[in-house]
Amino acid sequence: MPYALYLLALAVFAQGTSEFMLSGLIPAIATDLHVSVAAAGSLTSVFAVGMIAGAPLMAALGRRWPRRRALLVFLVAFLLAHVAGAVTTTLPVLLATRLAAAVANAGFLAVALSAATAMVRPDRRARATAVLLGGVTLACIVGVPAGALLGQYLGWRSVFWAVAALSVPALVGLRSVPTAAPDPAAAGVRTELRALRDPRLARTLALAALVNGATFGTYTYLAPVVTGVAGLAPGWVPAVLALFGLGSFAGVTIAGRVTAPLAPACAVLLGGWLLLALTAGAPAALLALVPVQATLSFAAGATLIARVLRAATTAPTMAGGYATAALNLGAAAGPWLGGAALAVGLGPHAPLWTSTALAALALALAVRRRADA
Repeated sequence: MPYALYLLALAVFAQGTSEFMLSGLIPAIATDLHVSVAAAGSLTSVFAVGMIAGAPLMAALGRRWPRRRALLVFLVAFLLAHVAGAVTTTLPVLLATRLAAAVANAGFLAVALSAATAMVRPDRRARATAVLLGGVTLACIVGVPAGALLGQYLGWRSVFWAVAALSVPALVGLRSVPTAAPDPAAAGVRTELRALRDPRLARTLALAALVNGATFGTYTYLAPVVTGVAGLAPGWVPAVLALFGLGSFAGVTIAGRVTAPLAPACAVLLGGWLLLALTAGAPAALLALVPVQATLSFAAGATLIARVLRAATTAPTMAGGYATAALNLGAAAGPWLGGAALAVGLGPHAPLWTSTALAALALALAVRRRADA
């Protein structure tokens, strides 16, 4: 794999840490800014909205720029948003910085996905995608727990400074990314948007949203599942999160080397969520199945991204944005549905059954997709 690809993965690691780090910082932010925990929690929703809307919009904005310039602009904007967030004293400004960071993150990831696949031979594109997305999974394993620990000892602002600092080496190293000046004869934005009319591409994007919705529908609420369903002590929560992170890393690594048919993969994924929902009350089953489901979920997600990039032949500069938007739509919808199920009193098992339902929809769509092939 090209050296430049690993620098892009480093930037994605910083961005993945930023996306998920607030799970351990919300109470401290609420106390410091003198707002409610619910108000501080809106920082997560704002970031999700920025990722969903920002991916296609920023991909369209940067499509006429050389890839290196687009990546540089987005990464600088991401870094500056974290510096501003680290020094602000008001929630509205912090909300604005989170929105700006999310939009920049979405733009960077959209361009990076296209750049990563352009750096390698067609038969190595799935592996290149897996290397890039490895930055996100490493953020779950290392970045988020380290951020939570740093926040406990040095305050939540130190985590924002740390994410900004992590972006600097990648920023310096972007000069090794191929310039890849835009083709003057390339299709226009309208032509690339028309790619979404392709039923196979649209269904692949919908599958990506459903699979990711199932993944984060449970991941977001792992703490109450660990304590309220399995009956484990709160001290087990970081360990279970780490198991999930290790499984996610294994999943994208496997997806880079093995390509599985979508319908059977979704069937296995559904079976795993169903088994976890039925057996999560047994601590041994929970500890065994969480990393397995993370592996299956991230393997399926990485495979779907590669398929989106391969299917969107008429949208070479926007395909990464489409994939990023679909994944983040699922990452926003899954937790919302899981939270709604909890709010109506369905109990701590509710997120697991939400993930099972979303996986069932994914399987139905995958079967339909294969039937229409």
